[in-house]
Amino acid sequence: MAAKNNTQFISALRKKYKEEVVSDMMKRFKYSNIMEVPCITHISINMGIGDAKDNPKRLESAIEELTSISCQKPVITKSRKDISNFKIRKGFPVGCKVTLRGNRMYDFLQRVISIAIPRTRDFRGLSFKSFDGNGNYSFGVKEQIIFTEIDYDKIDSIRGMDISLITTAKTDEESYWLLKLMGLPLREIPTKQKEIIEAA
Repeated sequence: MAAKNNTQFISALRKKYKEEVVSDMMKRFKYSNIMEVPCITHISINMGIGDAKDNPKRLESAIEELTSISCQKPVITKSRKDISNFKIRKGFPVGCKVTLRGNRMYDFLQRVISIAIPRTRDFRGLSFKSFDGNGNYSFGVKEQIIFTEIDYDKIDSIRGMDISLITTAKTDEESYWLLKLMGLPLREIPTKQKEIIEAA
């Protein structure tokens, strides 16, 4: 019975997207079909551990923390090539990552927007320059302790993570407004920059 209720659960942010963001995007970009409205397909969270090969306990700690933050078991990331400067060989563990979809993705983003980011020191908004040209957006988190799931007294070190939001948007402008309307605290685009983006 519990499983059935879980499948019927719809996160608040997902509900906001369907009831508010879709209609606003339809008006803003004059889409002729609701299926044209972009959406977030998945969120990737990556936590790098520089000395993972020499300190397996730090890797275990990072996995535990990322599991708590994402509510999903991460996978270990391994080096794709030899990096002599860091004495890392191909196949060595270098961190962990997790990919979120569906309600779990929306729940995580909701916590990022309403709880984690507001706890960031000296936060002045996310840069509008971090789009990749294909409608996807990435930003870094310097300290995992901005997430309330992390117990500050139990961490072994401060570590950051990279968060990537993958969307179906065809342009960065569409992605910008999609994420901004969903509540992501993106900085306002300066007028000149906005003209460049719209002309692209």
